Amino acid sequence: MKLGLHRPVLGGKVNFPLCLAPMVGLTHVALREVMREYLPLDAYTIWPTEMLNSRRVPGENLEKTPETMRSPSENGLVPQILGNEEGPIADTVKRLVEWGAEAIDINMGCPVQKALKHNYGVALMGDPAYAAEVVRMTVKNSTVPVSVKLRAVGSTKEFDELLTFVSGLRNSGAAWVCLHPRTAAQKRRGSADWEQIKQLHRAVDFPVIGNGDVQTVEDAILMLQETGCDMAMAGRGLAARPWMLWQLGEELGFAAPAGREGQKAPRTSEEEGAEYGRVLLKLIERSRHYFGEDLAMRKVRFYVRTTSVWLPFGNFLVGVCAKARTTDEMLEGVQKFFEGPVEMSLRTELRQ
Repeated sequence: MKLGLHRPVLGGKVNFPLCLAPMVGLTHVALREVMREYLPLDAYTIWPTEMLNSRRVPGENLEKTPETMRSPSENGLVPQILGNEEGPIADTVKRLVEWGAEAIDINMGCPVQKALKHNYGVALMGDPAYAAEVVRMTVKNSTVPVSVKLRAVGSTKEFDELLTFVSGLRNSGAAWVCLHPRTAAQKRRGSADWEQIKQLHRAVDFPVIGNGDVQTVEDAILMLQETGCDMAMAGRGLAARPWMLWQLGEELGFAAPAGREGQKAPRTSEEEGAEYGRVLLKLIERSRHYFGEDLAMRKVRFYVRTTSVWLPFGNFLVGVCAKARTTDEMLEGVQKFFEGPVEMSLRTELRQ
């Protein structure tokens, strides 16, 4: 059975069915750069930014703002915007396309209060007509495809409601949707209802990306097989295990990532623990390069708090990074932590 990409994403440019989810504080240039090193040779996928506020982007220096910094060699960039007014959306889209966006993603899945207050994010799901209008005004002002990331409306029984909502987005010009099948009320609790991804993919005629509960390469493969979706999107699981890209590449017959020719992707818990250490050391250095000392340390600490839940003594590593007063001290502490064997667990309760 073909894994994913039953319908073309980015006009058929995308040939790899796993991608990173946009995450506030995490999906910045330094992490993307470290993660790209694990992308198999000749694989092409989409890459997110952090969530960008369409009221702020028009006045920002995109080269110096941490959320929009990018490396000149990056491809497949699909920045994610929050917005609900045509003026700021039009200005934002124009700037992001000039900046190098290959598509624009609209966030209709963020359940945090700040987004709800301004009728952004998941608040738009309460108003299908207005949500469709937001897509229409974005498409009208964009020369690149426009996608939407959304959450489930409720249980599988309310699937008709979800389908009506997505049909409105499709009719307004959305090129694909990504569904995270947890309700806004669930936030990250409970299980993602993959059945909704499956039903949605069957019911529509454009690409559907599935998101939720992908912690390992086996999860990604299972999601693609069980739901028939076009791509699997993973957030914290993929941020913690960038080599999932390499592992999936091996399953799909892609060559190893550039510079890793003849090597095999890490598979055992000890190999994965050691690789996590290497990722973290690179992330500290790349973060320092892009963000300078103070912001780099804040970004790395946030990454470690989010991803160290897969390590048996993750809290200790959080402490090591919290105590460091410079990035050099951080590098030293991390190196020491990973001197002995560290095992990485396959799954964790993703509740924090």
